[in-house]
Amino acid sequence: MRPRDLLDLTMLAALWGAAFLFMRMGAAAFGPVALAAVRVGGAACFLLPLLAWRRELPALRAHWRPVLAVGVVNSALPFLLFSYAALAISAGLSSIFNATAPLWAALVARVWLKDKLPRSRVIGLAIGFAGVAWLAWDKASLKPGDHGVSPAAAIAACLLAAFFYGLGASCTKRWLTGVPLMPVAAGSQLGATLSLALPAALAWPAQPPAAGDWAAAAMLAVLCTGVAYLLFFRLIANVGPANAITVTFLIPAFAVLWGWMLLGEPLTGTMVAGCAVILLGTSLATGVLPRPR
Repeated sequence: MRPRDLLDLTMLAALWGAAFLFMRMGAAAFGPVALAAVRVGGAACFLLPLLAWRRELPALRAHWRPVLAVGVVNSALPFLLFSYAALAISAGLSSIFNATAPLWAALVARVWLKDKLPRSRVIGLAIGFAGVAWLAWDKASLKPGDHGVSPAAAIAACLLAAFFYGLGASCTKRWLTGVPLMPVAAGSQLGATLSLALPAALAWPAQPPAAGDWAAAAMLAVLCTGVAYLLFFRLIANVGPANAITVTFLIPAFAVLWGWMLLGEPLTGTMVAGCAVILLGTSLATGVLPRPR
């Protein structure tokens, strides 16, 4: 990678790691549904004018049905589930379970798209999910937090969100191959916004969120979603999808760092070991780590 691409990769990991911090900060005040809606709505307001400025609205109109569907699967549902998990578990732990998304993507692609999985990638899936089981078993027995959400339910929500990311990757490959990236990014956020608008109106908090909560939601929407999407698709264009997906390995480090610095969240040895096992399995399952001769 060129230095500029490495900088983009690091900035993207920092932004997506910070997303777990901002969800942790805003989930209690907004509630999971409203926070997810504000996130995708703000991102859509940021990206759609850029799409119009680039004169790519016709591409969105031509493919609006699959683009909106991908927005529901790849943004609305995962953002909602991670916001729910933020009520009970730390930003760092959520990000570690988020790192299983490539594992789910490989599994969904094998079942749905009939992609072939070499033996090394099958071994990677087994290692990765073993790490998930170990870490989940260690954390699921903790007591529910102040908001009544149990860690076991939060972990299940994280894994379901990561599954939807994996499903979204296959949906994109199946339905949107050849479609320009910006219409997919902007249109998917529009689709997510439309799908969450009514649920968010019904679940809007009775107590208005404070200014700090709105600031966290705005950062989540504009920086961690809108700007992050631009960086991600620029990376795909410059270094290819296989290299761009390596951002997955950096996100937990930044999420743990932000959580420790700003919220005082602890980092345990089990979290480090479990994360290492998950990332080892992910690197094998995605082909990032070459198979030994």
